[in-house]
Amino acid sequence: MAGGPGGTGGAGGPGGPPVPVVETAFTKLVGVVHPVVQTGMGWVAGPRLVSAAANAGALGVLASATMTPAQLRSAVREVKSRTDAPFGVNLRADAADAAERVRIVVDEGVRVASFALAPSRELIARLKDAGVVVIPSVGARRHAEKVAAWGADAVVVQGGEGGGHTGEVATTVLLPQVVDAVDIPVVAAGGFHDGRGLVAALAYGAAGVAMGTRFLLTSDSTVPDAVKARYLAASVKDVTVTTAVDGLPHRMLRTELVASLERSGRAASLLRAVRHAAAFRRISGTGWSQMVRDGLAMKHGKDLSWSQVLLAANTPMLLKASMVEGRTDLGIMASGQVAGVIEDLPSCAELVARVMAEAQQAMDGLPRRHET
Repeated sequence: MAGGPGGTGGAGGPGGPPVPVVETAFTKLVGVVHPVVQTGMGWVAGPRLVSAAANAGALGVLASATMTPAQLRSAVREVKSRTDAPFGVNLRADAADAAERVRIVVDEGVRVASFALAPSRELIARLKDAGVVVIPSVGARRHAEKVAAWGADAVVVQGGEGGGHTGEVATTVLLPQVVDAVDIPVVAAGGFHDGRGLVAALAYGAAGVAMGTRFLLTSDSTVPDAVKARYLAASVKDVTVTTAVDGLPHRMLRTELVASLERSGRAASLLRAVRHAAAFRRISGTGWSQMVRDGLAMKHGKDLSWSQVLLAANTPMLLKASMVEGRTDLGIMASGQVAGVIEDLPSCAELVARVMAEAQQAMDGLPRRHET
């Protein structure tokens, strides 16, 4: 543990005990204290949560897909006004205005650019030339190998336990495959919420863990209390994977709305998608032509029908209904399986301090090797 076994650094809050520090290739790369990432969740990872995570010593990541470029620049500046620590911005590599958003990241001196979809070789090069650390998220070994060959600085690997759009391979199977396949730092995502998970990830060869649902369920998260209560009340079996929202596997809380979406017919689904697409266009400032281009980018390389592409317009608005407006009856709640084992709402500082203390305890509790 950083600076040598048992090293400590920082504090768990005013008057709190020192927080154990684990120095890894990831912490050195991005300049954070702890090998923990708060993921860029749409409508959730705003300036308040990101700055709180950053001030706790983790890497906070701002979600930009639901923002206009002007809103993104304003949000970045707000984070910078709240913290001096490094943070990141999550970008959509396939967005029609990706170049403009990259320019904002570079102009504002953001430390990290993360991507849910693999950025192009050219986009990676442009960011790296400007001194920005590039960290794509992937769900398969071959994708990790591709972005590593293109120059990505690190990669986040999400197993099937993770919330939102997800794959079928469990983290415990996927993570060691990727660690063995690439020579850049690997951050593990999907199923992590405590210090034991961090130690397990490090044992697999990862350089840190990324957590979404666990950071969503903090007192620093702006998600309405009624929505947080639904997460806290959920069991592991209350988290499901469905394709009814946008045609792609999507992990979320099981609700009556999700059940109704799964029962609804094709015509009703398409009508709802058109309505939500129009609403998202008004909120995001995205023109219809740009939405069509984004749809083409989404369809490229995937076996998606045009109806599935159109249905993807459901996701931002259905997430906004719950994560911003608190309408658990009208919105969906993306969730990792760990929601079923989370029971409290600590601050980001308390959460990160706890994770690191648990990691130290787990390390201390491992059987010692005896020389013969």
